[in-house]
Amino acid sequence: MKLVKSLFLGSVAGLAAVAGAQAADLPVRKAAAVEYVRVCSTYGAGFFYIPGTETCLRVSGRVRAEYQYLEPQFREDNSIGFRARGRVALDARTATAYGLLRAYVRMEMDRNTGVYAGQLGGVSNATSPNIAQAYIQFGGLTAGRTTSFFANGDLPSGNITTIRFYDYPDVNLLAYTFSFGNGFSASISLEEGAFAGNRLTDIDGVVAGQQWPDLVGNVKYAGTWGSVQLSGALHQTRSNAFDVVDADFLDSELGWAVGIQAGFNLPALGAGDALWIAAAYADGALGYLGFGSNVTGVGASGTVRGFPVVDAYVDVDGDVETGRGWQVAGGLRHYWTPTLRSNIHGSYATVEYGGELFDEFTEWRAGANLFWTPVAGLDIGVEAIYANIDVDGIALDNDDRWEARLRVQRDF
Repeated sequence: MKLVKSLFLGSVAGLAAVAGAQAADLPVRKAAAVEYVRVCSTYGAGFFYIPGTETCLRVSGRVRAEYQYLEPQFREDNSIGFRARGRVALDARTATAYGLLRAYVRMEMDRNTGVYAGQLGGVSNATSPNIAQAYIQFGGLTAGRTTSFFANGDLPSGNITTIRFYDYPDVNLLAYTFSFGNGFSASISLEEGAFAGNRLTDIDGVVAGQQWPDLVGNVKYAGTWGSVQLSGALHQTRSNAFDVVDADFLDSELGWAVGIQAGFNLPALGAGDALWIAAAYADGALGYLGFGSNVTGVGASGTVRGFPVVDAYVDVDGDVETGRGWQVAGGLRHYWTPTLRSNIHGSYATVEYGGELFDEFTEWRAGANLFWTPVAGLDIGVEAIYANIDVDGIALDNDDRWEARLRVQRDF
């Protein structure tokens, strides 16, 4: 019996050894290498390498809840409004032999009710998903949709409500920036005019088609103390009015605007404190002062409902006349504590016309806010602003208005 058991165990051991030797001779498939997401620190926090590429990507966004009170001018006006806004942004960057290759897209989605959807008309609501920005940068080239190059994007402004100059729109453009080193740069940009929202105003309702884009340029310096930018723009306004005497259409007018914007860091006053100031003059290009073609009140948009602000118009003699105006704006940011800050800001603007068909006016606005940031990326703030308008030759019952907003915002 012992002999049989020994033979059995020996056979099993032999078979195991043979099987092991044969298995060792078989080809073995290697497991696929695991690609881990790597942090990309080249362009700041939040970037990571897209697996298998040398492109760095940052995914960011924002959720904003806002509530507004706007003093009504008439009984049919809304005086309250609610807004929910979501933002998603993608920023992809790749270093190349020709410089940085960047693609950026920012999507905004709004749900607005009451004042935010329009002050006139009881309960109202509006949903507006849109591509706010989408552009490509390659070296000095910028192509796509982004903020007008007339604006200095480095200003330390912190206003919620509208003040003149600041809210330059996002426009479709083709631009090139020359970097000279040591903080100096210059840009030239071809920008849309006819499709630029509140940038284009018309000639007394008879505006003709656009032949040329707006030509915008700037010279800028940015340093540790802040930044300063000198900007200029040329804007074509064409009339579709027909001159019966000369049997021809009226000529177009070339409007222009110049502006200067500067921001200054104030570490001596407090960590994070800063001051900014801006001024501009325009002749036939009043959109660069921050006015649209139909402003609707001294609250959110600026003047009396239906009051027109146009680049040019046809006067009683049949001539094309341009509007002229200037504005100055500024603000101060102060941190009371690392988590509590305030902004005070204001603007003054005046618009004049050479003829008698449009009213001239002056407007000033002043406001202040208080923001609490209990944790990084979360802002809870309130703001109040007062606006006043004085229209030459017109006595207004409602020439001033108050506006207040509460904002809760999470950035990530």
